[in-house]
Amino acid sequence: MGESSSSQVVAIEVEKSGFYQGFNVFVAAIPKVLIIALILWVGTSPKRAGAQLLELQNWSISSFGGWYMYVTAFFTLACVILALWPRTGKAVLGNPGEAPEFSLFTWLSMMFGAGIGVGMLTYSTAEPIFHFASNPDTIQGFSTGLDADNVRNAYKWALLHYGLTPWACYGVVGISLGYLSYGRGMPLTIRSGLQPLFGRAMSGWLGHLVDVAAILATLIGLGVTIGYGVSQFASGMFNISGMQWIVDQAGKPTLGAQILGLVIIVGASCLSALSGLQRGIKWLSNINMGLSIFLVLFFVLFGATIFAIKSFGYAIWDYLLALPAMSLTVWNNPETEMGAALQNWQGAWNIFYWAWWIAFAPFVGLFLARVSRGRTVREYVLGAMVIPSMICLTWFTFVGATAIDLELSGVAQGAIVNADISAQLFETINLMLSPELAVALSVVVVTLLLTFLITSADSGILIINTLASGGDQTQKKPIHVIVWGVIFTLLVAVLLAAGGMGALRSAMIVGALPFSLVMVLMTISMIRALMSDRR
Repeated sequence: MGESSSSQVVAIEVEKSGFYQGFNVFVAAIPKVLIIALILWVGTSPKRAGAQLLELQNWSISSFGGWYMYVTAFFTLACVILALWPRTGKAVLGNPGEAPEFSLFTWLSMMFGAGIGVGMLTYSTAEPIFHFASNPDTIQGFSTGLDADNVRNAYKWALLHYGLTPWACYGVVGISLGYLSYGRGMPLTIRSGLQPLFGRAMSGWLGHLVDVAAILATLIGLGVTIGYGVSQFASGMFNISGMQWIVDQAGKPTLGAQILGLVIIVGASCLSALSGLQRGIKWLSNINMGLSIFLVLFFVLFGATIFAIKSFGYAIWDYLLALPAMSLTVWNNPETEMGAALQNWQGAWNIFYWAWWIAFAPFVGLFLARVSRGRTVREYVLGAMVIPSMICLTWFTFVGATAIDLELSGVAQGAIVNADISAQLFETINLMLSPELAVALSVVVVTLLLTFLITSADSGILIINTLASGGDQTQKKPIHVIVWGVIFTLLVAVLLAAGGMGALRSAMIVGALPFSLVMVLMTISMIRALMSDRR
């Protein structure tokens, strides 16, 4: 028998005793069963599973590529309108007059660290460099790859993937849950975001399915993030130590090095998750924000500063002008050579990123709602969309521009462009500094990477337990934290063994589809609730 957790409209049944005391058995157990089944399927036949995941990925991109493009544009437009509209912009994520729980610096640190910090370290160099070599403008002949005339286009496309759109994916979930949970007293779970549309149906099996979909999306999205993170962690350790077993002959991190990094990171994240928001996660977020500022200032002082400042101004202008076209253009004409190239590029970049942010949205959105209590919708959009976008642009311009400048000047001679994605930042550092200083700065980067990874993983574990316990934010019993840590480690490990990051990407692009529909319904539900209450 169970009992119902209290709420005004949504009542979620939880167990009174036993292993799942305080948890909803369906939401807590079904994701474990499904993920363990996936682990067994991939683990027993890694090569075949990797090939089948790739086939599913290609099918989902060809069938739903346009869907991903249009829904993310819808999320962006919805967040901007809600912030600018006077009635909705003043709505508080909590009770009227309630003061924010965290200081502005800590709030921004936690939002940035959980939302995108790992991606910044991997892609601050890789994204501009990749698009400097090839992007839709070079494919269509408007600019030349690896040439000075392609710099502005490189930044335009890079900022698309790290600007307003990804943060809008987090924004629609965060605003919806923050407003309905703290303003209307509903549980802090994904299903609460659909209550204005479906009413008390969210208390039953339909609500259970919504939260299960959110947990599965969180696990897959977090898996991709940690996968990229452990790859860069291994590359950083190789740059520091020079131990050959860490990378293969092609310069890519070995599976053994990735799994060792995975075990270290998930183990540390479990310890941090047990300490809760006010201790482990709060302090880690402050540390990684401080180290981030130090790293960016280093590139401001010693990188290609003048080139970066010019790129910064151009990037904002070019991005805002091209945002509607970049967001809504879908290339699906594989009959011609150019059409096929554009479609392949969009699948590898736009669709991959939108699936990544959608898969990450239940975890990050719920976490951001948790730390944003007392903020207005306008404050939330400013702090969760505009400011993080500017931080991302700063990283891209000062770190990425230094890498581009080294290639343009001939100093790099292709060393950065041709390096593995996990090693491009370290190659840039090696070319900038003496060997001793390069090792010292690599230690700072690896330390920052670890804090970002641990913050993301421990936040994810806390959010999964919150969803499984009907929104109870105190459910962090050691056994449940450890169980999810073990399951998550096994999941990422077998997918890496099945096909490296390609298998992780494939699983995520397919797994994000169901939750993208949930997010569309959440956005409509949120707009309905805000407009109704404001009237």
